[in-house]
Amino acid sequence: MTAGLVAATVVTTALALWLAFGIYETNEADQRRQGILAAARQSALNFTSLDYRHYDRDSANVLAGATGDFKKQFTAQTEQLTKLVAQNKSVSQGQVLEAGIVRSDENSARVLVVADSKVTNTAVPGGEARTYRLQLDLVHKDGRWLTSDVEFVG
Repeated sequence: MTAGLVAATVVTTALALWLAFGIYETNEADQRRQGILAAARQSALNFTSLDYRHYDRDSANVLAGATGDFKKQFTAQTEQLTKLVAQNKSVSQGQVLEAGIVRSDENSARVLVVADSKVTNTAVPGGEARTYRLQLDLVHKDGRWLTSDVEFVG
């Protein structure tokens, strides 16, 4: 009888540990997905929301969430973009409509984002709506999800 109780206790303990570990892994995966989506949404919002009156701040916001080739390319184009945005008095107010993870692991992710923006400039002072479909590649670096590549798709 005692051996049966010991066996039942061992099985129950093992099952409880297995279930607790499964819940922990599920919560960890959910938190990672939420972090990826939040970073991708913010990056897309920063990328589609620019104003010539404070372009230095807006471009700094893009760079704060960037890394790798994307950061290098955006940095290299910032001076030219600053002039172009100022000349055209460009204002773009972005809004993220949807975002979905294509693939992810602990260190990288690919996210598709659909964003709208209202763009005004000297050519369209009344403004025009634009829709962007973006593919963002993110990497987990120093505890943060950073955008390493942005492509316009579809």
